[in-house]
Amino acid sequence: MTTARLLRTAARTALPALAVHAAPVVSTFGPLRNRVMPRLSGRGRAGHVALTFDDGPDPLSTPLFLRLLADRGVHATFFLLGSEARRSPGLVREIEGAGHEIGIHGWLHRPLLLRGPRATYDDFARARDTVAAITGRQPLLFRPPYGVMSTSAHLAARRLGLTPVLWTCWGEDWTARATPESVHRTVTADLDGGGTILLHDSDCTSAPGAWRSALGALPRILDTCAERGYAVGPLRDHGWARTTVRRVVRDDGGR
Repeated sequence: MTTARLLRTAARTALPALAVHAAPVVSTFGPLRNRVMPRLSGRGRAGHVALTFDDGPDPLSTPLFLRLLADRGVHATFFLLGSEARRSPGLVREIEGAGHEIGIHGWLHRPLLLRGPRATYDDFARARDTVAAITGRQPLLFRPPYGVMSTSAHLAARRLGLTPVLWTCWGEDWTARATPESVHRTVTADLDGGGTILLHDSDCTSAPGAWRSALGALPRILDTCAERGYAVGPLRDHGWARTTVRRVVRDDGGR
């Protein structure tokens, strides 16, 4: 068999597998996801809005979000990067101790489409087990970096007992041009009862200092929810998420 024929045969074999791997990427398109994938979008009960944060914990910024939420009497869901959780275990325990829900955002903020099944599983498992060792509770929720799922990600999440959840509205608070006003305007343009808000409490994968726009917008977002008659809380109170908490025995990471 010639080299050309070998390459053509390899391409015919690889392309279908690649298509299957990448098929879930359609869920990245928000309007389509919100319409036909309500569970993946984080769609919950009509009178409730789920408030979620990605990319922490960050010792510089996360405590400011925790303080504001405590002042407002609001709980949220924090999707933590495993690598950041390992650096700040005390802050992870502070988040949980304040009554917030913790999910995982993977170990590293890397596109899942570029990872195979083994690497995807290992990344999720490492993040899940790190957070579990710190808090004594096994996380139940997962959010993929960039909101991009793959077939490998769905399979790994199922094996690890993780429920993937994205969002129905976001603040585009990761850009250098974001302001509290723009974040509030962008979130509330698509906000409705049963929706899930995505903000970032860290700039580890965003423009430097971008978290300030989310922090500045948060009081106005909460006020708008109140004006519209929506209760705000974590995904566990959203009317759909799995609520069974699995306790684990802490190892050295939980001290």
